[in-house]
Amino acid sequence: MPDTTATERDARHLMRTIELASRARGQTSPNPMVGAVVVKDGRVIGEGITQPPGEEHAEVMALEAAAGSTAGATMYVSLEPCCHTGRTPPCTDAILSAGIARVVIASDDPTPKAAGRGPGILRDEGVKVDFVDGQIAETARLLNQPFRKHARTGRPLVIFKSAMTLDGKVATRTGDSQWISGEASRARAHRWRAESDAVAVGIGTALVDDPRLTARIEGVARQPRHVVFDSEGRLPLDSKLVRGVADVPLTVVCSRAASRTSVQALESAGVDVIIATGENEGARVENALDELGAREIQSLLLEGGPHLAGAFLEAGEIDEARMFVAPLMLGGAKARTAVEGIGVGDIAAGMRAVALETERIEDDVLIIARLKEW
Repeated sequence: MPDTTATERDARHLMRTIELASRARGQTSPNPMVGAVVVKDGRVIGEGITQPPGEEHAEVMALEAAAGSTAGATMYVSLEPCCHTGRTPPCTDAILSAGIARVVIASDDPTPKAAGRGPGILRDEGVKVDFVDGQIAETARLLNQPFRKHARTGRPLVIFKSAMTLDGKVATRTGDSQWISGEASRARAHRWRAESDAVAVGIGTALVDDPRLTARIEGVARQPRHVVFDSEGRLPLDSKLVRGVADVPLTVVCSRAASRTSVQALESAGVDVIIATGENEGARVENALDELGAREIQSLLLEGGPHLAGAFLEAGEIDEARMFVAPLMLGGAKARTAVEGIGVGDIAAGMRAVALETERIEDDVLIIARLKEW
């Protein structure tokens, strides 16, 4: 499966597939976001975007849009076409039936049931297949990081989100934290919720704030699952999260320290309870992520608090950090920082970002640090 350098025309059409795919953000999980473009005689004759699970994939949408004029055409696709029957038939069958002569692919599919099989089938049937490399391939891979991590590890991609002051505080010494970031920053965070499969907080945050954890913006396709890490099963049955379980699924992650009575009460209220095992907190985080991944959760937005963030960091399970920095200083040795826990002993042991982006959002500065790439 050799990679090739895209021509200017190929690059233009592939970037269009990535643009199309990005429009499906938050709507396709557990399927990846995919865009497809069909070109014949130098003219675009069809475009497609992967629809919600159980509905048509991008390749089929593009072929249908081309209305039967596809013999000898070229298909550009942001992710290699599937060749297996899942909720829908294989895209490779549709491509072959349409008489497509060439398929140009921006990124691979790392799932064991795919991983080059689709392109192999197409080549065996005489279709010319090209994978591209370089910046286009990287852009396509970054678009589907949750899908890629889940395919390789069985765990969701973890995005840690926090709002802090210039001196790194997320709350005053008395615990006051609302609001550090501005209204526009909070709206952005709600959009991230809408794009995530699940949103997680620790029991401390759940008890103090009694949050709803919903995405409160227009056009939300579906609300993310709620997850509370609650080792002793202390989440009140009259909390907003439990009372809303009929509308939004709630998973509570307990440890063996939780009493049977507490667990049964939560389950009777309709809560999905995970009993995470492991000899320490980091191992229990890993086990919990395995269990969440088994529930087809591919992206987890970790919203707090500092203790939980520290446990995830020490487990090596934060893939990306999104930090709002507000023009504010609080001071105080007892004021909480964004990430607690034991921490590393020397600078060299810290987790360094592999890529960094910054953006001004009204008075705040958003820093997005990608810590891992899948």
